[in-house]
Amino acid sequence: MNNILVTGSNGQLGSELRVLAQKYPAYNFHFTDYKALDITNHSAVKAFVKEAHISVIINCAAYTAVDKAETDIEMSTKLNHLAVENFGKIAKESNIQLIHISTDYVFDGTNHIPYTENDKTNPQSVYGSTKLAGEKALQQINPANSIIIRTSWVYSSFGNNFVKTMLRLANERTELGVILDQIGTPTYARDLAKVLLEIIPKLNTKTLEVYHFSNKGVCSWYDFAKAIFDLKEIDIQVNAIETSQYPTAAKRPFYSVLNKNKIEDTFQIEIAHWRDSLKECLQKL
Repeated sequence: MNNILVTGSNGQLGSELRVLAQKYPAYNFHFTDYKALDITNHSAVKAFVKEAHISVIINCAAYTAVDKAETDIEMSTKLNHLAVENFGKIAKESNIQLIHISTDYVFDGTNHIPYTENDKTNPQSVYGSTKLAGEKALQQINPANSIIIRTSWVYSSFGNNFVKTMLRLANERTELGVILDQIGTPTYARDLAKVLLEIIPKLNTKTLEVYHFSNKGVCSWYDFAKAIFDLKEIDIQVNAIETSQYPTAAKRPFYSVLNKNKIEDTFQIEIAHWRDSLKECLQKL
């Protein structure tokens, strides 16, 4: 039986893995968060891995408060960089599989075609920089049977995200301004969670590999918001605004569409269109 350690288990992706866990009787899950297990503590994590006979680590833990990270550099570094380095060392020492979740924010957003795994990284924020530092630490350690999966615009029926924010604001206002000039692809956390559990038996790499995953299709945040309200049949005025009209502490990529060909071809998976997955999520809300 595969004993799987899921870190960051109270977040969107971790929560979706909890829901799916019951459908995978061949897997024995250990769900933890930063309060229960200090993922930056090498000896603590290694002892947990040994005692629970962990064979796979799925690292969903991250400092994801993008704007807050601009000033909370220490904690962002701990969770996005040092913890990842720790997992890489343990995966190599213990000869176990590791799946680490990263982000589109490692890119600068200046592309005009979907980013491949080999495209140059150039983060524009503390969040992106610390996530990239985690990736580089893993690549240097280079544990076998381990992968990095970059994703984008994650949402779920759990936690805080764009979909739930739009629904909340629709109850409070009659008119909203949503950014039109940032382009990407929403990712339903449940779709990503399913992929993670499906590919575990197929992980067989001599070196660390990087993959991209999001749902299919492309949209702006404005398009995303319009789809949410259309599918929920909510009557609200949505105005398209530019990034310059909505300043934030952290700079967002203007274009962060990810090319998914590698993960599709390697693991023979089918990826749903973002609008179809959004409809499924909204039914749960």
